[in-house]
Amino acid sequence: MGLFNFGKKKEEQEPACACNAPVEETKEESCCCCGSNPADAETENCCCNDVGDSLVSIKVLGSGCKSCHELYENTKEAVKNTGLSVEVEYITDLEKVMGYGVMSMPGLVVNEKVVSMGKVLKVADVEKLLHKLGY
Repeated sequence: MGLFNFGKKKEEQEPACACNAPVEETKEESCCCCGSNPADAETENCCCNDVGDSLVSIKVLGSGCKSCHELYENTKEAVKNTGLSVEVEYITDLEKVMGYGVMSMPGLVVNEKVVSMGKVLKVADVEKLLHKLGY
C-alpha cells in the first residue's frame, strides 16, 4: 500500500499571498506580509491590494541555450506589448527548474503554474496565452 502512497493523507500546503509569502495567522483585515491594513491609504504599495486575479510573476525556465533565451526575449516583448507591469525572470538554476517539474526546456511559468514547456513561443503566442489566462 505504501508503494503508491495509497491511504496516505495529502499534505496541506499553506495558502500564499499574492507576493508568494506564506500567510501567517493574522486577522482578516491585516496584510499577511507587512501586518498593516490594506484598506489604509498608507499601504497603497502593499502587494495584497491586488490579490484577486492579479499577475504576480512570470518566469522563463531554461538552461541558458539559444531557445530558452529566445523565449525569454519573446516573453519580455509580449509583456511590454500587453502593458502589464510585471518583470519577467529568467531562471537557469536546474534545481529550481526541476522543482517546477519541467523536464523539457524552455518552460514558462505564470503565477507559479507551468503553462508551457518544450516550446519556443512567439510573441503573439505568449500574448494569446496571457489573454487566455485572463491577464
